[in-house]
Amino acid sequence: MNSTTPRASGRPLALVTGASAGIGYELARLLARHGYDLVATGHSGNIHQTAADLEKDGAQVIPVQADLADHEGVEAVWQAVQATGRPLAAAVLNAGRSIGGSFLDTDLDDELGLIALNVTSVVHLAKHVARHMAANRSGRILITSSLSATLPTPYETVYGPSRAFTRMFALALREELTEYGVSVTTLLPGATDSDFHARAGMGNTAFGSGMKKNSRAQVARQGFEAMLAGRAQVVGGDRATKLAYVKHHVLPETRKAARHARMAKPRP
Repeated sequence: MNSTTPRASGRPLALVTGASAGIGYELARLLARHGYDLVATGHSGNIHQTAADLEKDGAQVIPVQADLADHEGVEAVWQAVQATGRPLAAAVLNAGRSIGGSFLDTDLDDELGLIALNVTSVVHLAKHVARHMAANRSGRILITSSLSATLPTPYETVYGPSRAFTRMFALALREELTEYGVSVTTLLPGATDSDFHARAGMGNTAFGSGMKKNSRAQVARQGFEAMLAGRAQVVGGDRATKLAYVKHHVLPETRKAARHARMAKPRP
C-alpha cells in the first residue's frame, strides 16, 4: 500500500475503489470535477498515474495501491481515509471483476478470490464507511452491482450471484442508514465499454470486442447523479439496457439463464 496525505483542504472528501480504469475512473473524475478531494484505490501501480490525472481537475488525491481481495488491503484503504483526519462525504465501492468460462474448467482459488473482492471486501469496507458516516449523521454511498444481479449467469457462474449479493446488501444497508442521514445507492451497469470482459477472459464470447456496449462515461454519470439525488438504485446504460432490466423481472429464470449462456459460452 502506498499513500500520501495531502495538505488541508476545504473540499469534501470521497473514497473511490477500483478507480484506475473503467466506470470507477469515470466516477472518480466526476467527483474531482465537482469539488471533491479523493482517496482513490486500485490493484495495480496505475493508480498513481490515475491520481496525477485527477489532480489536473483540481482535486487533492491520495492514491492507495491495495488488493481488496485481501483483508489487509481493505484495512490499508480505510487507514488512508482515517489518516486524512477528515469526514468522508461520499464513498464509491466500485471494485469488482468477473471470470468467464465453464465452471467445470475455471480455477477454484480464482473464484474464491472473486468472492473476496466482489462480496467480502464490500461488506468489510462498508462496515467502516457506514459507522463513520452514521456517527457524522451525513454521507452518500454508491455501491456498484450489475445488471447481472437480476439473472443467472452461466459461464460467469460465480459473478452473477456475487453481484446479486451486492445489490441486496446495498438495498438493505440503505434502509438501515436512512435514520442517520446517510443514503445508499446501487448502480446496476449493463455491458460497458471497458476492459471488464477482456480481463474476465471473455474475448471469444458475444461479450467480446465486437459487442455494442454502453459508454462508461454515461454509466458513471448516471450513477453519480443518482448518488447525489439519494436514489435507491439506477440502471446504468442506454434505453435498451433499462428495458432489459424490466424484462428480467418478468422472464423465467431458466429462460434468462439460457439466453446468457448463449452469449457467455466460449466459442470454439
